[in-house]
Amino acid sequence: MSRRVNIVPHTHWDREWYLPFQSFRARLVELLDSLLDRLLADTGYAHFLLDGQMAVVDDYLAIRPERKETLRRLAADGRLAMGPWYTLPDEFLVSGETHIRNLQRGRRVAADFGGAMEVGYLPDMFGHIAQMPQLFRLFGYEHAVVWRGVPSAVEATGFWWQSPDGSTVRAEYLPTGYGNGANMPRDPAALLSQISEWVKDQRTIVGDRAVLWMNGSDHLTPQPFLPQVVAEANALSEGTYELVVTSLAAHLAAADSTDLTTWSGELRSGARANLLRGVGSNRVDVHQAAARAERALEQRAEPLAALLQPPGQWPEALLDVAWLEMLRNAAHDSICACSHDEVVDAVKVRYAEARQIGEAIEERSLRYLADDLAVSGPVVVNPSQRRRSGLVEVRFPGTEPWGGVQVTSIDDGCHRRFDLPMEQGIAVIAEEVMWNADCTGIRLSEHDAGLHVAMVRDGSAVDVPRNRGLVKQAFEHSLSERMIATVLVPPTHRALVRVEDVAGYGWRPVAATTDRVATAAVPVTVTVTDSQSTISNGLLTVVADAVTGTFSINGVAGYGRLVDDGDAGDTYNWSPPRKQLVVDTPSTVMLTAFERGPLRAGLNIRRSYVWPERIDDTLSERIGRREVWVTTSIEVRAGDSIVRVSVEFDNEVADHRLRMHLPLPSPASVSHAECAFTVVERGLDAEGGPSEEPMSTFPSRRFVQAGGLTVVHEGLLEYELVDIAAFGAATLALTVIRATRFLSRGSMTMRPMPAGPQHELRGSQMPGRHRLEFALCLDDPSNGTVDPYAIVDDVFLPMSVVYGAGAGTTPGTHQALDVRGAVVVSSLRRNNGHLELRVFNPGPQPAEVSVAGRSGNVVDLGGNVLDRFDEAMTVGAHQIVTLALTD
Repeated sequence: MSRRVNIVPHTHWDREWYLPFQSFRARLVELLDSLLDRLLADTGYAHFLLDGQMAVVDDYLAIRPERKETLRRLAADGRLAMGPWYTLPDEFLVSGETHIRNLQRGRRVAADFGGAMEVGYLPDMFGHIAQMPQLFRLFGYEHAVVWRGVPSAVEATGFWWQSPDGSTVRAEYLPTGYGNGANMPRDPAALLSQISEWVKDQRTIVGDRAVLWMNGSDHLTPQPFLPQVVAEANALSEGTYELVVTSLAAHLAAADSTDLTTWSGELRSGARANLLRGVGSNRVDVHQAAARAERALEQRAEPLAALLQPPGQWPEALLDVAWLEMLRNAAHDSICACSHDEVVDAVKVRYAEARQIGEAIEERSLRYLADDLAVSGPVVVNPSQRRRSGLVEVRFPGTEPWGGVQVTSIDDGCHRRFDLPMEQGIAVIAEEVMWNADCTGIRLSEHDAGLHVAMVRDGSAVDVPRNRGLVKQAFEHSLSERMIATVLVPPTHRALVRVEDVAGYGWRPVAATTDRVATAAVPVTVTVTDSQSTISNGLLTVVADAVTGTFSINGVAGYGRLVDDGDAGDTYNWSPPRKQLVVDTPSTVMLTAFERGPLRAGLNIRRSYVWPERIDDTLSERIGRREVWVTTSIEVRAGDSIVRVSVEFDNEVADHRLRMHLPLPSPASVSHAECAFTVVERGLDAEGGPSEEPMSTFPSRRFVQAGGLTVVHEGLLEYELVDIAAFGAATLALTVIRATRFLSRGSMTMRPMPAGPQHELRGSQMPGRHRLEFALCLDDPSNGTVDPYAIVDDVFLPMSVVYGAGAGTTPGTHQALDVRGAVVVSSLRRNNGHLELRVFNPGPQPAEVSVAGRSGNVVDLGGNVLDRFDEAMTVGAHQIVTLALTD
C-alpha cells in the first residue's frame, strides 16, 4: 500500500521582521498577485494556505481592493485557506484577552470570505501557553498544529494536548518545522529522494503515518511547477508514495488518533527546536508599552465605558482602532522585538496610540459619571472587581489640609482682570475657556460699566463646554459694549488620602471616609542614619543598608542586589561571553528620603557601579570601564504590606544583562507564574536540545511567586530561580534590562545556529534612560499566601478621583456591577448589544461566581449559547467562562 504524502502549499508571512512592514507588504502584493493568477489559470494547483492569519488578506486588499472577489471565489471553492488568527501571535508576551480578540477578529474578517480554517494553527510561536487548548475548544476547534516547545516525552507527530481545566485538542507536531517541504526540486526523482530521506530521518517520530509535507517557509513564493512535479513523482513512485496537494484541515481530518500520548500544560521544551527564550527580556521598553496599553484598554477603558456611559454611547469604533493596533503588535516578531530598529519603533508607536485611545475613553467615561453625580466634591472610583482600600490623590480647596492627609502640592491660585470691547472680550474668553484647564465654569452679571464675566475653578458656576462656538452663544443676549473679565483661580492643595472599602466597580465620596483616615492605618515613618535607613508602617519594616545598597523586608535581608553580566547573544537568546565578568558590588552608596509620611514614605538608594563598556568579539570578553549610577526607589504606604520598587538609570554600556536578585524567605523548588488565564507551576530545570542549551529563565505575565515571595511587575517578564542548593533555590533573579547588538548571530554558547538574519542593531542595546517598576510582597505567616491578582491591581491599577458638581441623579455611593467569587475578570465590555463579562478561575478547585441582580447566557468565544445564567454559577478549576448579561 502506498504511503500518503499530503502536500500543503503555503507561505509563512511575517508582516514585519528584519524589514519594516511596508517593505514586506510590497513583496506580499507581488506574491499574492502571482498566486491568484496561478490559481485561476491552473486548477491542478489545488490549494494554498495563507499562513493562518487574516492580516495578510487585509494588507493585500488595502493595495488591491479589486481582487476581493477573486479571493472570495477561490476560498469558496476550497482553493484558499484563511485564518483563524488575525496575526500569528507570541503566546507568552501578550495578554490572554489579546489572544481571544485576535481569534475573534480573524474569524470575523474571514467570514467575509466564507469562513476561517477550523484549525488552531501555531506554526512558529516560541512555545505554547497552557490554556491554548481550552481557547481553541471554546471556539469549536478540535485540532492544533505546533512546532517549537514540544518535549521529548512526545514521541509521535500526533498527541493529545490538554489544558489545566481538562480541555483537550489533538495536536499535530511538525518535527522539523513548517518548511520541511520548502523549495521542492523540479525533478520528480529528486523530490521522491527528498521525501524518503526526511521519512528516514524522522522515522522514530513519524512512524508509518501519512506524511505532512509543508511546501513553504518564511516569505517564500509559491512554486509554479508544483502540480506537474507531483504528477510526475506519482508516476515515478510505482506505488511507494501517493503525493496529494491538499489542505491542512483535510490532513488533520484523516489523521490517526489512536494510542496518542497526552501532554498537559504549556509547551516550553527546547528538545528538538530552539525555543528562543530570550525574547521575554529583549527590548523591555516594548514589553512595558504592551503592559500599559493592555491595562488601558482591558482594565480601564472597556469596563468604565461599559458601566458609566449610556449603552448607545459605547465607543466601538475607537476601540476597534485600538485593538487593531494591539493585534498587529501581537504578531510574534513584533511583540518579541526580535526585529529591525524601524520595526520596533513602529511597534512602540502602535502601543502608544492604543494606550492613548484607552485613556481618552476612560476620561470620557469618568466625565459622564462626574457630570451626573448627585453629590459635589471628590468621589473615588474603583475600576476593578474587588472591594479595595488605598491611597488616592485629591484636590482640596484652600491651603489648610484636613487631618490625616499628606499634602503633595499647594497652588496659591491667581486673580487676573482685563477690560475689553465686547467683541474682543468674547474672543479672549473663548480661548481662555478652551485652553485653561483651571477654568471649570463662568458667572455672568450685567453692570453699568459693562458685562462682568468671572471665570472660576469650582463647582458653583455654570459649566461651559470647551467649544468656542458654544462659549460665544453665552454672550449673544448681552447689550453691553464692554466686557470686564476676571480669571479667578482660588487656592487649592493636593493631598494623599487613604480611603476604605470602595466597592468593586463602584464609587464613594472621599468625605465619607476621611473621618477614619487618621485611625485606619498606622502612619508610615522614615528614619535615616549614617549606616541605614528604615521605613515602617506597622505591617512592614524595610531597612536599607548604606554599605551594600540592599534592603531587608521584615528581617529578610539582601533585596535589591543588582547583578550585571555580559551578553554575547542576540535579541532571541542571552548568551555569555567565553570570559564572563560579573559586577554586583557598588562603588558608592547614598541613601535619601524623598517622602516621609504619614501616608506614603520613600527612600532613594543611589549607587554607582563600574561596568564594562562592551564585549570584544575577538576576545569574547567584556572590556572597558564606565561609571553608571543606578537609583533604586522604595515606597511604602500606610495600611498595606507591599514594597513598591523602581530602578532608574542611563544605560551607557553595551552587551550586558542587568538583573535584580530577590531573596526568597524560604527555599523553593518550584515557581508559580501568571500565564494567560491561569497560574503555571514550573520547576528549577528546563529541557534543552541540540539547537538550544537548556536555560531555566521563564516568562511571567504580571507576577511570579516562589518561596513566600510575590513579585508583580510592569513588563519585566523574565525571571529565574538561582542560588540552588539541596533544599531548592534561595533567590529569584528578575531581569531588569538586556542589551545586545544583533538581531541574530551565528554560533554562540547557548545556541549553535542563527535564528534569523545577522543584522547589527542599535536600538536593541537599549541606550538612554530607563525606569523599571515592580513590587514585592512577602507571605503573611498568619494568613498564608497573598492574592497576587489583588496586588497587581493595588500597584498598577490605581483608583480614580472625579469631582461631582452635585447637579445629577447618580448616587454618590454606588456599585455599578457586583462580581463576587474566587475568579478573575478578564474582560468587561459591551458586545453585540449586551454587557459581556468574562471571568476565569486560576485555582485548582471549583469556584462560585455571582453577579448580583444579573442574568443572561453562558456563551462560548464564538458567541454561541451554552447555558442559562441566573445571578450565580460554579466555574470549574482553571475554567474560562463568558457571560452575556442583560442590562
